[in-house]
Amino acid sequence: MDTENRSAPTRAQSRIPAKNHPDGHRTAGVVHDHVRHTENFTVIGNDLAQHPELSLLAIGLACYIQSVRPGTAVDIKTLAARFPEGPTRIAAALRELETHGYLRRSRERTATGRIVTRTVSSNRPGHRAARETATRRSAARRTSPDEPAPRKHLPAVPQPSYPAPALLQTAVDVLAGLRRHDPRLLLSATDAEHLAPGVAAWLERDLTPTAVRHALTANLPNEPLIRPAALLAHRLASQVPPPPPFRPPASPVPEPRRPLQTCDGCDRAFRAPEPGRCRDCRSDDLHPEPAALRKPDRWAALSGCDRRQPA
Repeated sequence: MDTENRSAPTRAQSRIPAKNHPDGHRTAGVVHDHVRHTENFTVIGNDLAQHPELSLLAIGLACYIQSVRPGTAVDIKTLAARFPEGPTRIAAALRELETHGYLRRSRERTATGRIVTRTVSSNRPGHRAARETATRRSAARRTSPDEPAPRKHLPAVPQPSYPAPALLQTAVDVLAGLRRHDPRLLLSATDAEHLAPGVAAWLERDLTPTAVRHALTANLPNEPLIRPAALLAHRLASQVPPPPPFRPPASPVPEPRRPLQTCDGCDRAFRAPEPGRCRDCRSDDLHPEPAALRKPDRWAALSGCDRRQPA
């Protein structure tokens, strides 16, 4: 068992350096070694830090202005004294920031009569204008007398299986009469049109209008009803009664068989409720045949007489 296995590697081979990463050795590109800041930091948006049209000086100047405390002087003279760039380049960078909305500068007069430059720094250009526009539109909707305020839709109500016009009219009458039981249940024509199918669905289930009215008006809250139609729609949907039990159609009563009777004219048996003459004899009485066409009576021939001959 001391034979050497020459096919086994003498030591574990390490991974090929070029295959340690899917792309091999990374020879270019930034690698971030970040530490999470917990104090003394400023949040800068990528729309500014990676702005495609701003110069590097303008981007750096905007980051500095956003990082200083409110009230810090950021005029051209102060910035030129702070950074190695001269006043000309700093002024050009400030104009870039003004053009793209990151700075707003205005000259104002103080209470002492001195004219100063007021600078407003924005980290997201355009958000102020969009917010003011939305505020103006919202105020216009609230104050405009021609545009009604949006109203929430009423809850859905049950639908009848067959909305007959008479059934829907009865349902509307029930809804219109609710205000006589509670003045708070005064409904508009639109609300009644929405609720009428729900009441019709109740009436289809063998409920009387009085029973439906009692179910809708019983145990109402004591506080004012802000939307009575919504309350009624909720009751119609949540308290709908079950359908009536199935009633099979009544089977017709068979007519009793009439007893047998003996005809008084020909002694033939026939069925009738009372004794009398059969159908043929009654027909002969109504339409008598001529004597030449009469057939001899079988019983009369046997007895030697003809009952149909006059005496």
